[in-house]
Amino acid sequence: MRRSALFAFALLLPGPAALAAPAQLPATVQALRCESCHGSDGNSSDPSVPRLNGQIAGYIERRLKEFLDLPSQDPHAFDMGQRASKIHSDSFAAIGAYYASAAPSPAKPDPRRARAGEALYLRGAPGQRIAACVSCHGPNGEGSGTAPRLAGQHGLYLRHQLERMRLYLRVSEPMFHNSQNMTDDQIRDLVAYLGGD
Repeated sequence: MRRSALFAFALLLPGPAALAAPAQLPATVQALRCESCHGSDGNSSDPSVPRLNGQIAGYIERRLKEFLDLPSQDPHAFDMGQRASKIHSDSFAAIGAYYASAAPSPAKPDPRRARAGEALYLRGAPGQRIAACVSCHGPNGEGSGTAPRLAGQHGLYLRHQLERMRLYLRVSEPMFHNSQNMTDDQIRDLVAYLGGD
């Protein structure tokens, strides 16, 4: 069985967070109506809005802190900056835990481009100084520490974020260095491999 097929199968299995009882929705999330964009369980229906379900809790907490520094963010993040400024920072961890407890969306790799994306994800492109994504984001795109889960994320969202980090419109030092030399085709290949719809 090819590795990409194993990858897709592994992402269909519920992880430990998916098997745990869902966390209580923080009152701040209710008050700010986060579900109006991200969906009640974080599984947004708009492909330009990130899925938060099953996302790494530490990553969500870090992103909420980053939104408070709007000049370092993608211009499209203005609304999130406004919302994050209304949340007490003591609630950031609880918000992260809530969305992390939701079952992640399964990846659906696009077979037309997934093979090239798999190679880039697992090995990088040393000649272009592109590091292997697996070193931070995990063997199945599940994320780790404050490196986000990528598997099953909306493809359009992933593509836009990679393009914006590549241009330094969204400040992310590690990702700027890893994406600045990526071609448009390589970005599309990665997104196809990670299986976002």
